[in-house]
This record gives sequence, structure tokens and C-alpha cells, in this order.
Amino acid sequence: MLGVVYPALDTPALATRLLATMGLADDAPAPPAHQNNWDESVVMLITYADTIQAAGEKPLKTLHRFLDDCLSETVSVVHLLPFFPFSSDDGFSVMDYLAVNESHGEWTDVEAIAGSYQVMSDLVINHMSARSRWFENFRKRIDPGKDYFFEARPGDDLSAVVRPRTSPLLTAVQTDDGERHVWCTFSEDQVDLNFANPQVLNEFVGIIRYYLERGVTYFRMDAVAFLWKEVGTSSIHLQQTHELIKILRLLMEHHTPESVVVTETNVPNRENLTYFGNANEAHVIYNFSLPPLLINTMVTGNCRHLKTWLMSMPPAQMGTTYLNFIASHDGIGLRPTDGLLDDSEKQRLINTMESFGARVSYRRTPDGKDQPYEMNIALFDALKGTAERGADHWQLQRFICAHTVMLALEGIPAFYIHSLFGSENDYARMENTGRFRSINRSQWQIDHLESQLADPQTHHHQVFKELKRLIAIRRRQSAFHPNATQFTLHLGLQLFGFWRQSMRRDQSIFCIHNISDAVQEVSLAEINLIGTDHWQDLISGMAIDDLSGSITLKPYQSVWLSNRD
Repeated sequence: MLGVVYPALDTPALATRLLATMGLADDAPAPPAHQNNWDESVVMLITYADTIQAAGEKPLKTLHRFLDDCLSETVSVVHLLPFFPFSSDDGFSVMDYLAVNESHGEWTDVEAIAGSYQVMSDLVINHMSARSRWFENFRKRIDPGKDYFFEARPGDDLSAVVRPRTSPLLTAVQTDDGERHVWCTFSEDQVDLNFANPQVLNEFVGIIRYYLERGVTYFRMDAVAFLWKEVGTSSIHLQQTHELIKILRLLMEHHTPESVVVTETNVPNRENLTYFGNANEAHVIYNFSLPPLLINTMVTGNCRHLKTWLMSMPPAQMGTTYLNFIASHDGIGLRPTDGLLDDSEKQRLINTMESFGARVSYRRTPDGKDQPYEMNIALFDALKGTAERGADHWQLQRFICAHTVMLALEGIPAFYIHSLFGSENDYARMENTGRFRSINRSQWQIDHLESQLADPQTHHHQVFKELKRLIAIRRRQSAFHPNATQFTLHLGLQLFGFWRQSMRRDQSIFCIHNISDAVQEVSLAEINLIGTDHWQDLISGMAIDDLSGSITLKPYQSVWLSNRD
């Protein structure tokens, strides 16, 4: 692996150096192969450290208290979005990887959360803040930092570079030995790191070890697809990037066998799947096509594209799995629909989301054109109506149905904290920051949040209560293990269904969802339930007595038909 990345270097010496940085002996025992570091009880929460706030208290302490009071039986993994000192992009322009933002709390607060939950930290590995010490040293031409950032020349052939933004790729910087041009995939404040310098790799090995020793076990490799750059290429998904992921995973697993590598690659589905490697790269990949396809399904009342996609998804090998989500701190990506929705369908989805209050962000293609990149909208508002008829009175039911689908799919379910609350578009925050993504990055005062969650008349209470109930059901079912068998059912375009079977084959669950605003009938004969078993709907508790009959599903109603309770 090191030989592919650094063919001109003394790789045995580099390997010894990396092992020492990670604190490993040359003969450290290998971790078990194809080990699943998860089961059906694993549910992830995605949150910023300061989403929930209380006067006079650091928000990491407030979050920990809220987790223990309200979610201790609901979530097992807490994804803390970047909690480091930063200069922009709500934490993703990191100034110091080894410090906790003092406005959020301290490392002891992170360690305290890690004592009760598994913690996922972002490893913002592609770029670093232009206000960081490393970049200041780059300007001064001293170490550490002198050769830590990727440079190119304005005259270089950069026409093939794949961009997620419309901002200039190169930024001119004055240094102590003249003007240089640094590579900025995302913004001029987020300068790309230069992994062609093995010292940068060594620095990140040390950072990973530091996180591991503070209780972090899940690592989200942010924007990792762009990690290795080469002038004259697309500078995305290059082989060196895949080899670097393998190297980092190998070191992590030898240090902490239960550690998990999660790659964040917001790209078309086929490209995304390559980050599993041969079960030797990411343990977990984001199912980036799920959010736009599922939202499209719910607002059109037609599951054709979602069903086609699900049938095409390969089962994850043991030791790997998918991360299923519908909403996150970012927008709803459109690139993952490439090859799945045609241009007119994408535009209809965009138009629908804009009618519900969304803002659309763009990226620049290699030919210089701007294309829609993501839709920025709170999920609760994204599901407030249909493409054909607009807003309606089925918003809550549609929102719950979408999460019921997600909870049952192969993989680990992940809930953005605002989805648990049913938070709505935050136009004030968006106007204040000037960034579209802030529309879905609200902050709650804990007293107000708790009053809303306690009031049965609010949709916040209704969403929180029902999602917690569904999660509790899911966590008890062996057929919902992230690696349990999954087959797609063919029940027409208004009914989206799939079958899950436990790895011991002692539990089957038929998951059927009415994704339309009309009543639907489901013929049980079409599902072929085994007659010698006793079947019931886990969601409603309804027993299924006549296997030759049918069941009626109200708009956006779901059933989980199981032969075990």
C-alpha cells in the first residue's frame, strides 16, 4: 500500500515510523477479519456540539445531559460534528485538530460522552483552515507546515478536475519566498493538504491515535474522495486515496480493533460503492443516494426509482455495512442521483423543494457550467406535501413513513438531531450566516426544546415520541441486523416493500410502506407469508390471522410483518 502511494521512498522505514506514531509494535496482532462491530441495536445520532444550549453551561455538557435524560435507550453512537477551533463552515475549516473549541467544552466532556455512547468524530482530512498554525507556517516557509498544502500553477491543465463548488480552485497566497497558489477544493479558507508529503500522513496518524485514546471509535473521513491531487487528472477517487484509506484503517484496527472507518463521499452511487474496497477500506459508507431518492418517492407517490436502486445495491460483505440517513447537517445531495433520476425528474424534485422553502447550491463542472449540487432544506419541510398538489395535511405521516423505511433497510440508521425534533427551516439563521446550509442547522435553548417536546399538541412532541417508539422496536429485531438478508418486494408503484431475514434465519420481517396519499390494499397472498408461523405487525401490534386475505394501509402507513415479536 505504501509502495503505491510513495514509490520513490524507503517504505519500510516509513512503515516503521507510522507504527511508532500509532504506538504499535512491528508484531502487533492483527484484528479479527470481517468482524461486525455493530448489531441491530446500533442507532446513530448526528449533531453539532452546540445544537442544544443552556445558559451558563458549555454545550457539550448540555448535550450529554440531554442524551442521558431523553435518548439513552434510543441511540448508541453519537456523531459529534467538528468540535474543534475553526474559522468557517460551521467547524469544517479546522484550525487545531487536537483542541476542543473552548466555547463547546473540553476533551473531558467528549470523553464523558464516550463513556456512555460510542462517539464518531470527523476527521477533516482533505483540508485545513487558512488561519491554522500549519498554514501560517506555510506562509513563513517553516515546519511544521512548510510543505503541508497542495500547490499548483495557474497555467496547469486543471480542466478535468471535479469540483463540488463554484469558487476558484486556486488561491494566490503571499509567502516569505513569493506568491504561491494553493489548491482549495471547497473555499479559500479551506486549503487542501498535500499527502504527497508523507509527513502529512504521519501527522494524521498521530491525530487519529489522539482521538482513539480519548474514546473516539468511529471516524468519519470528511471529503476523503478528493484527498490525492494530480494535475491533469480529475483529482477525485485516485488510487492513492484508496490506498491511504487502507493504511489508516489498518493502523486504527491494530490500535483499537472495534474502531470503524466511515467514508464521506457525496458522489454518484457506483463511485460511492468503491470505498468498500475488498472489505479493506471503509467499514461503513454513507448511502448518499437514499435521501434524494426517498424524498423523491415520498413527494411523487411513486417508488419506481427507489425500488430500482434498492435492487441494484450489493449486499455489504461481513465487516462492512451502509450508513442510512435521510437528513444531515448538509443539504440533500443531487450528484448521488446521477444515473438514477433523469434531468427532468431532478428538476421536478428541485422545483418541489423550492416551493417548500429550499435553497439550491451549485457546483462547477469541468466544462465551466454550473449544475445543482444540493438542496438545502429541513427534512420536515421537505416532506410537507407532494410534487403534484403542494402542501397538504399529511406532513407528519409522510415524515414518519420516510423514517420507518430508513429504519428497516440493510445498514445502520442515522438520525440528524433536527429530524428527531421535526425542526423546520431556519431562515433567520440562514440570513445571519449568509450560507444556505444554515437553514437546517438550528440551535435550541434546552428549556424551550424540552417544553416543545413535552407538549402533546406540538409536532415536535409527536415526531420525537413516535420515532423513539419505532427505534425501540427496531433495536429488538434480529432481522434488522445491519447485515441481515434483504430482498426487494414487487407490490406496485405506491407500495414500497422489502423482506429482511435474520442471519440465523429464525426471524423474517416484511416491511411494507404506503408511500402515497391514497389508501392502498395489500394482498397477503402476494407476500407469501409462511402459513405455519404466527404473524403480526410490529408497529401496530395487529395480528395477521387470515394469510389469504389482505390488509388496508392508510396514506403513508407502514407495517413490519414479523413471525416473531
